Amino acid sequence: MTRVITYGTYDLLHQGHVNLLRRAKELGDYLIVGVTSDSFDRGRGKLNVRNNVLERVEAVRRTGYADEIIIEDYLGQKIDDIQKYDVDIFAIGSDWEGKFDYLNEFCKVVYLPRTQGVSSTMLRAETQEVYKVGIVGSGRIANRFVPESKVVNGIDVTSVYDTNVTNAKEFATKHYVEAYSADFAEFLSTVDAIYIASPHLTHYTYAKAALEAGKHVLCEIPFTLSATEAKELYDYADAHNLVLLEASKTAYCPAFCHITTLVKSGIIGDVIDVKASLSKMVQAPTRELDASQAGGAMNEHAPLPLMSIIKILGTEYKDISFYSKLENGVDVYTRANIIYPHATASVTLGIGVKTEGNMVISGTKGYIYVPAPWWLTSFFEVRYEDQTKNKKYFYSYDGDGLRYEIQEFISMIVNNRRSCYKLRRRESIAIAGIIEKFNKKENYTEI
Repeated sequence: MTRVITYGTYDLLHQGHVNLLRRAKELGDYLIVGVTSDSFDRGRGKLNVRNNVLERVEAVRRTGYADEIIIEDYLGQKIDDIQKYDVDIFAIGSDWEGKFDYLNEFCKVVYLPRTQGVSSTMLRAETQEVYKVGIVGSGRIANRFVPESKVVNGIDVTSVYDTNVTNAKEFATKHYVEAYSADFAEFLSTVDAIYIASPHLTHYTYAKAALEAGKHVLCEIPFTLSATEAKELYDYADAHNLVLLEASKTAYCPAFCHITTLVKSGIIGDVIDVKASLSKMVQAPTRELDASQAGGAMNEHAPLPLMSIIKILGTEYKDISFYSKLENGVDVYTRANIIYPHATASVTLGIGVKTEGNMVISGTKGYIYVPAPWWLTSFFEVRYEDQTKNKKYFYSYDGDGLRYEIQEFISMIVNNRRSCYKLRRRESIAIAGIIEKFNKKENYTEI
């Protein structure tokens, strides 16, 4: 039996893909098709995949040419697969001519002719509607958004809003954005969706106004400082078929998504404890140290560590307590202890106290260690009592990481998808609820 293997993304499956699979099948008796995973595509900078991996696998299956379908999830897997499946022929499209000659050491390499005049890139360009996105705010995070958006198809940043028109104009000039405004209603009338990167206390007001104007919303963290406000906004978006997404960039990055998948698979057994810390030292005068602008370590840094805990342990905690060091009415250090029915968790946050900035997920079989800065996840290790079983995972964390949340946001709009498993609405509401408890000083101790 002659065994053939081929690989591809198979996004927007078209006749060219079908022809390639047919030609590969004709080379032998048994065809194995490797479909790239979502995380592998993102790791290679492919943020414009329209269909998720399950949809792409099903599309390949329906062609009838694949005898077996596998998932390609890491660099170097082709060599492993060729040996694992005792492959005789590696087949790939002719546009990769010469790129896979190194596989001749393991099997015969065949470059198959491509179907002229059709490609996923062409189909995507012909069918992809481009959404006009406006940015609310012109500060540090907003300045990162424009260059990050350029690596994602389907988005065009066309306008910026700031209460200070001079700041808006300077931002527009710097990033070649065509329009700027200090009039929010006027700004909304020119865009399809908005990205909110304004001060914390304005998030709810801007998000509500945008949703009421029929605009999709991507909102920076903290999404809101109240669970009630968060639920109200999500309920409105759901009722009016609008996308509302919290811009918790870590939640959408490939490495963190892999961590949550591994944990759910039971690789470290039952999770008993999660510890996550985040600190960035700041100097006055700055918004982070201004109580009137919702400054402080909790409001500034809690969303990401809380997100990691809630993604792993869920939203149904039993109790929570807070311990803070204050300076001029602002918490420069806060520790939160969260008790679950069968686990514990803690977050340690600082803007005037420095902490390690790592994350440790402890289980009954082993633990996962993510070094600082864990929220920019590019590496983590699964560790066991028997250190010979330890395994390291490396991922690419491209740019400033905003591209991952932007891609998810646009994907939700394009595919008419209103929920996101990477950060569910109930999880976002739970994060806002914990921050609200802190600000109300529930179970609070000053140290």
